[in-house]
Amino acid sequence: MPALTRPLVLGLAAAAFGAVPLQLIDVAETLGLTAPNVFGGVTRKDYILETTGNGVAVVDVDDDGLDDVLLLNGTTLNRAAGREAVLPVFYRQQSSGKFMRQGPESGFNFEGWAQGVCAGDYDNDGRTDLLVTYYGHNRLYRNLGSGRFGDVTGSVGLPATGTRYGSGCTFFDYDRDGRLDLFVSNYVALDLDKTPRPGKGEFCVWKEIPVMCGPRGLPLGANVLYHQEPNGTFRDVSAAAGILKPGGRYSLQAVAADFDNDGWPDLYVACDMTPSLLFHNNGNGTFSERGAEAGVAFNADGRLQAGMGVAVADYNNDGFLDIAKTNFSGDLTSLYLNEDGKFFSDVSGAAKLGVRQLLGWGVAFTDLDDDGFKDLLIVNGHVYPEVEGAKVGDRYRQETLAFRNLGNGKFEDLTATGGPALSVPRPSRGLALGDLDGDGRPEAVILNMNERPAVLKNASAGGSFVNLRLAGTKVNRSAIGARVTVEAAGRKQMDELYSGSSYYSQHSFALHFGLGAAKKVDLVTVRWPGGKVETWKDLPVNAQCSLTEAKPEPSCRAY
Repeated sequence: MPALTRPLVLGLAAAAFGAVPLQLIDVAETLGLTAPNVFGGVTRKDYILETTGNGVAVVDVDDDGLDDVLLLNGTTLNRAAGREAVLPVFYRQQSSGKFMRQGPESGFNFEGWAQGVCAGDYDNDGRTDLLVTYYGHNRLYRNLGSGRFGDVTGSVGLPATGTRYGSGCTFFDYDRDGRLDLFVSNYVALDLDKTPRPGKGEFCVWKEIPVMCGPRGLPLGANVLYHQEPNGTFRDVSAAAGILKPGGRYSLQAVAADFDNDGWPDLYVACDMTPSLLFHNNGNGTFSERGAEAGVAFNADGRLQAGMGVAVADYNNDGFLDIAKTNFSGDLTSLYLNEDGKFFSDVSGAAKLGVRQLLGWGVAFTDLDDDGFKDLLIVNGHVYPEVEGAKVGDRYRQETLAFRNLGNGKFEDLTATGGPALSVPRPSRGLALGDLDGDGRPEAVILNMNERPAVLKNASAGGSFVNLRLAGTKVNRSAIGARVTVEAAGRKQMDELYSGSSYYSQHSFALHFGLGAAKKVDLVTVRWPGGKVETWKDLPVNAQCSLTEAKPEPSCRAY
């Protein structure tokens, strides 16, 4: 792996703005987000299917400027006769700030082993649609307006039969034709009838405890790339595009982002006990897999990891997107520093992310103190409920971790001092960010397996900020893949609009930038998918601004 070839771009945040005490509190009950999750057994898991859990989406589905919440659900292997169906839970945010649970008439009326979710306006009608992955077949929900969705999976050419273990997903316009395409990762080629029971195979025992089998020893999954045709249908181009060339993987979360700054979206896929994948977009409809060459397939020692969730951001403000990846218990959270667009260095140890080596799932870069540097939030929980009470040094329910970005390449563990919501042990999986209480600062929605969700509110004071919502006119309407650069008070930050990330989850499409002591936003530059660049000057702070392609006037409202 190449050595670091240029210095970290250090900022003025710590010196000029100071460290703000962090206080995260759980406001799920206050907001009315209390529906319990159902996913497999509670005290034991007989099959790997019962362990991966669900994601959560924070999305403005009705275009009223208020983010709504979709909490995915699973089922159980031995469903009791007459039991009420377990469906995804859809909450719409009301003008009062409360959330109202919607019924099956919303369109989310299928019970099954839901996994992940990603959002995008695939048909460019101005309404955000949702793809939900399943063990079985995935489902594309077209937004019909007024909080209602229709399952259009078969009618748009996506598989509506058969069995795959769908996991992470991401919409992106990989060929820049203005239509969103779709990448879906698949975990295990699972056949329950051929899967050994706990304790009955080489990979069915952990620390002398009989546990569910896998993923090692089970058949590998195959990832899928769908191209959206001019008629609105999707065509499987996995082989022709080079997605199948690396072979099978135990793939979990995927994220599309432009890692080499060439204007074409690439793909990173976190994989469990197989090398993680980095697909470079060749700009001609094909991809080249270069994860090992780039330094993001293994850890710093060249060893396999059990990768789970993925977060992407320019955490050191040097103009290149970096990668954080959560891993299995006893391992560091991977932090891959993007050196030059082609090569990454694993700086997890140097960044001080190894203080608590829990079993991580959802992960997000978010500026908790609004100082202009992205911090890290990580949710955790073991795969084996059987470890609870056993003398193996692991717990099933685990605390949430918060790391403050010090602006010098290192992070400070704030878990013990960051508020009561961090110390509560939970069996967490999905994590999504979005402003749920209208104060402009994003909350963190955490999906907890077989428990109610948590919503972590940042109750501490911080710097100024701006939230940016983008809308394409000639490019895809969701503006997925747009790159945004914000300049304020002498500091420059960059982010992109992603579909699907964290673990199985979807963040709000409102991009949040902490600005420290800035009194205004000097300049916002948007590079739209396809390469067109537009700028907006002198935007207000502590405000939400909507920026529309080819429309020079922004629409801003103060918080």
